[in-house]
Amino acid sequence: MRRIAIAVLAPIAAVAVLAGCGGGGSSGNANDAVKVTGSFNKAPTVTIPAEQASTNLVISKPIRGSGAALKAGDATLANVAVYKWSGTSHSLVDSTFGTGPQMIPADNGLPGLITALKGARLGSRVVAVLPPKYGYGTSGESSLGVTGSDTLVWVIDLLQQYPSTQSASGTQVSNGGGSLPTVTAKPGQAPVVTIPKTAPPGKLSVTTLIKGSGRSLATGDTVVAQYVGAIWRTGQVFASTWPATDQPDGAPFSFRIGGDVLTGLSEGLTGVTVGSRVMVVIPPSLGYGPEGGNSSAGIEKNDSLVFIVDVIGSLPAGSS
Repeated sequence: MRRIAIAVLAPIAAVAVLAGCGGGGSSGNANDAVKVTGSFNKAPTVTIPAEQASTNLVISKPIRGSGAALKAGDATLANVAVYKWSGTSHSLVDSTFGTGPQMIPADNGLPGLITALKGARLGSRVVAVLPPKYGYGTSGESSLGVTGSDTLVWVIDLLQQYPSTQSASGTQVSNGGGSLPTVTAKPGQAPVVTIPKTAPPGKLSVTTLIKGSGRSLATGDTVVAQYVGAIWRTGQVFASTWPATDQPDGAPFSFRIGGDVLTGLSEGLTGVTVGSRVMVVIPPSLGYGPEGGNSSAGIEKNDSLVFIVDVIGSLPAGSS
């Protein structure tokens, strides 16, 4: 389900306690010499010196926006480029510029990044040079090829922010039911899905539960959404973005219509208006069936899936 091009955005265990940070270019250390140029929301040009990184946390804002300041606890929709600085060389780890922005959770697990984003304004470009103790610590992050001695350089263009409990804002028109699942929910909480003891639809099914008044989604758009995903066969929830007792760091999720997301979701959400809550029932052929299922989530190759999706925001194709 999740299209996360940069695995560093996934919550991880906290590392060393934050001790302090640098900010200007007066100290003469290598980290202060990192330079980032280019226009906001366009792929940046990043210059990293061919020398050993220092141990200083350095934060700068080469572009200062005039939007709202980031609120504590809110997730941030941003375009991000991340570089790995190893010894006297560096390389690009990943970038969302050109592929679509992604959400940065408030509790992203990187203490230096949390400091860098605190109080920053939308429309800003934030640059954070994170020595290991302000990033992944001595363990590094093997999925990214980051070792415990690598420094990370983050370039973050801040686009939008969302509370972790934001939900659909339109008019209630249905709770589902009949031959389809029934959905109940309290404001700001994950919807509860009750699946009938009947066979699922043979084709993709989309039911509007709350009708929003925003723009209609189209191919290429970036969608910001909350969702609950359940397996029709078992009734079990296998994924959710909503905060919960066992998932306090829940936050909205972003993906691109027609991008690296289940085909049934892309097709089912096309034309849906922002502010809506929809129930999308996905047959195996448009879900995990072609992949042979998803054993880690308890999904078999012949399973139909039920997604309750709150579309809380979007960016039109070509705007990011």
